[in-house]
Amino acid sequence: MSQQLGTLEDLPEDYRTAMTEAGVAPLWPMMRNVLPHDAPNPVTKSGHWAFDAVRPLLMRAGELTPVEKAERRVLVLSDPGRGTGAMQATSSIYLGMQLLLPGESAPAHKHTPSAARIIVEGTGGYTVVDGEKLPMEEGDLVLTPGGDWHDHGHDGSDPVIWLDALDLPLFVYLEGSYAIEGELQAQRNRPDASEVEYRAAGLAPSRRLDSSVRRYPMMRYPWVKTEAALRQMAKYGDDGIAELDYINPETGQDVLPTMGFTAMMLNAGQIDSPPLRSASAAFHVVRGRGTSVVNGQTIHWGPKDTFTAPVFADITHTAEEESFLVRVHDRPLQDKLGYYEERAK
Repeated sequence: MSQQLGTLEDLPEDYRTAMTEAGVAPLWPMMRNVLPHDAPNPVTKSGHWAFDAVRPLLMRAGELTPVEKAERRVLVLSDPGRGTGAMQATSSIYLGMQLLLPGESAPAHKHTPSAARIIVEGTGGYTVVDGEKLPMEEGDLVLTPGGDWHDHGHDGSDPVIWLDALDLPLFVYLEGSYAIEGELQAQRNRPDASEVEYRAAGLAPSRRLDSSVRRYPMMRYPWVKTEAALRQMAKYGDDGIAELDYINPETGQDVLPTMGFTAMMLNAGQIDSPPLRSASAAFHVVRGRGTSVVNGQTIHWGPKDTFTAPVFADITHTAEEESFLVRVHDRPLQDKLGYYEERAK
């Protein structure tokens, strides 16, 4: 097939006018825009948000805007390829940095997109999801799946900051994004499921024949357990690189329908050069320092920073010191659509 397709300008002006009046357009001049050969041509560009730069702006937001006026006090991390203000960090992932001050509460609501929080700083914050109170400690992953009631509160003494990750762009594109407000939830008088039913990996509550399991049985993944598992894996792994996927403890599937989360550990001086993946990704640094080269762009990252990579990005991570990261990605969505792919470099 010819690589050079006809252009709109090749067509007579009267024909172009007639098509416009009829509300139609020729495919062939636009085909390569939507179906490029061999690999996608992403709009997304790699972004880097240094926590040292974002934190002062977030704290100033706390001074300028009470939570009652914001509902959710968030600074959006916008994809450089789409420009400041874009509600996308990659094509399918929204990221925002959220602040809750001592004594504040963010009202209850539920919405069609699914969300997850990676706790960045502070203690005393919590999220209530369908009545289950989830403590928010640094590095924890806390889920608020689509359709589940959730609100946030803070009974500590210092600011709490977390990174929001949502599949919001998908729902906006599908014109299915909306929220419903409600009253603050009554909290169950017991620890969350990560401390009771799913306290140890490989163990789940015994079920009777007529018993049912919640679709999202575990909403909080404590970092202290994740780090311990990563250290053990790195100690005995073949290549020293430790990666663990967050999963639903009842099904073994990804924790959310369209977003996956992978915890990573790199030892000082260690280099990780993953294959080219069709999934886009965001990397949040829980702890550590290093450098990542994403499609030739060098990113020097430190504790609590966040950076992104578009689809099929050529990525190389180099840790300057022992480092822990969480990778947020859209592989679960691509798996469901049947097109996730990895290519060797």
